[in-house]
Amino acid sequence: MPALVNGEWVKGDVAASEMKGGAFHREATHFHNWITPDGAPGPSRQPSFPAEPGRYQLFVSYLCPWASRTLIFRTLKGLRDIIRISIAEPAIGENGWTFAEPQDAGPEAPPIRYLHQLYTASQPNYTGKVSVPVLWDRREGRIVNNESADIIRILNTAFNHITGDHQDFYPEHLRPEIDGWNELIYNNVNNGVYRAGFAKSQAAYDEAASGVFRAFNRIEAHLADHRYLAGPYITEADWRLFVTLVRFDAAYHGVFKCNIRRMADYHNLSNYLRELYQWQDVRATVKIDHIKAGYYSIAHINPTLIVPLGPDQNFDAPHDRERLLAKGIFKS
Repeated sequence: MPALVNGEWVKGDVAASEMKGGAFHREATHFHNWITPDGAPGPSRQPSFPAEPGRYQLFVSYLCPWASRTLIFRTLKGLRDIIRISIAEPAIGENGWTFAEPQDAGPEAPPIRYLHQLYTASQPNYTGKVSVPVLWDRREGRIVNNESADIIRILNTAFNHITGDHQDFYPEHLRPEIDGWNELIYNNVNNGVYRAGFAKSQAAYDEAASGVFRAFNRIEAHLADHRYLAGPYITEADWRLFVTLVRFDAAYHGVFKCNIRRMADYHNLSNYLRELYQWQDVRATVKIDHIKAGYYSIAHINPTLIVPLGPDQNFDAPHDRERLLAKGIFKS
């Protein structure tokens, strides 16, 4: 994809730099600092910054499922007045993630139009992929973290003393179970649809697409008698799965050729999807028009750039999940 090489922007096809032997291999993220209540070192002793209202900013896109995770946690944890956001345009252009208007990034950075400007402000000779989400420190003018799995855990706990919100989506006693689901979901669902969609060989596509539906079949069976992935408690594993499910019929089924079945063809998964969509204000983080416009604008997999009219979807329709035991959110 378009990327930075020694701090210089290089244009190219989306995901081109992540292809090896006809298969898609996602590039690792580069920034892994943390935020803690008092700035004490984070997990694995990462350098950390203190949690402060107004200091941090999320740069995201409604298109991107990884960014959507962070938007969901910002909403669920009551951080909308604590952490500001900047929303990129849905299509990834020749300059990468682009903002319709210059974005205020704080006193230590000029207004930015392209996401890659944040990367070079943080590391002038940066080489690599430029991706959302970015958790940005407005005070110091640098990236704190660009790994969504880290960011949602930061948002889960770091600001509790400020907001008074002690909902815990990664409770200690459920972590082994959550981690197990996360591994299955990331490899076979979240990243699996991308491996199918970006594949340039039949074998790579067949392996990835088959893995997506094997995982769906396993999750469908589990949800027959479990309200959520970790039983009666809703956790980060559910939200990590949700961001792919909500995009599936609108984008991955068509443009990524994951078309053995639709999400609508799974009874338990489709009801579960609607329940999560209707949870608190989560629906405000989902913009299906951005999702379709973004995925169908990837020229090397949809050369006509035509965005389909469908499918008709109603995520506000009733669901049947009340039949199963729910304890909701664990509170620390």
